Amino acid sequence: MGQPLPHPPALLLMAAFSRYDAALDWARQRAVDAWGPIALESPRFEFSETRYYDATMGPGLKKTFFALERPFDPAELVEIKWATNRWEEEYAAASCAEPRPLNLDPGYLTAAKLVLASTKDFAHRLYLSRGIYAEMTLQYKHHRWQSHEYTFPDYRRADYQEFFTRCREWLRNRD
Repeated sequence: MGQPLPHPPALLLMAAFSRYDAALDWARQRAVDAWGPIALESPRFEFSETRYYDATMGPGLKKTFFALERPFDPAELVEIKWATNRWEEEYAAASCAEPRPLNLDPGYLTAAKLVLASTKDFAHRLYLSRGIYAEMTLQYKHHRWQSHEYTFPDYRRADYQEFFTRCREWLRNRD
């Protein structure tokens, strides 16, 4: 019989996207206030793979990633997703004309995978608790990130994956 062991610390990762730089700046500050310093921050990538969000967020979206410095226990993912959902509501209530001016997608990265939290159930997502699911969006195998049939198109991009590789290297060197 195997013995349960604590999960090694992972890297908390938050994707933020919006058409407003001020919203991305606000999200960055909320993450720092809640979880401490940022270890790595991606450029603000143009988000053009889908028009799915245009109706609620408007056109011209940009996405950025924040990797938090503190060791992260994946068991915290449910609470993190609930917090980022509240932040989205808070920003929307105090800001722009769009119903959803800011989208926050937390997850975590290990040496082997990138996992995202979601409130939506699909066949490839596992239920955690309190209405939150987890999805292994990418896996690291044979010295590169590999997607799955359900991986969001933007997460297949080389520039995103270059950033995730930097995060993976930072995580492996942290210990």
